[in-house]
Amino acid sequence: MKSWSKEIEIHAPIEKVWKLLDGNVEEMQKIMPQIVSHEPLKLTSNKVGSVYLQKYREGRQIQEYEVRTLEYDNQSNYKKLKIGFNLAHLFDITAQYELERISNQTTLFKYRTTNQPLKWFLKPLVMFASDKVVIQFVERVKKVAEVE
Repeated sequence: MKSWSKEIEIHAPIEKVWKLLDGNVEEMQKIMPQIVSHEPLKLTSNKVGSVYLQKYREGRQIQEYEVRTLEYDNQSNYKKLKIGFNLAHLFDITAQYELERISNQTTLFKYRTTNQPLKWFLKPLVMFASDKVVIQFVERVKKVAEVE
């Protein structure tokens, strides 16, 4: 398994950043434009254990997978969402979004993702993967949150 993490300071209120991560599909598409849909399959009262059917455009194809909420914390000064999904029976992936209020107009955003290849021939691909996608993602979240 390989993991990547990155944190960045965002000059926007914590609730504004959280809305991009924990909001509806239109909000999520602002930072993840490849998401086509995000429909609930099973909802729990505390969100942990909730399952969503997510469709994601990869080129001309649309991938479909179930996204599980593994951790959820929504306080006024601290927010955390951890999700997990299996991509095409090839990878088990987790993504964790953590927000901390620094001030009313500043938020610390921490992003961590893991990728566990499920086939032996994919292990070298994952081991040599760079953190470029992770860096681009946190910068996109910052840009969208600060512009809106």
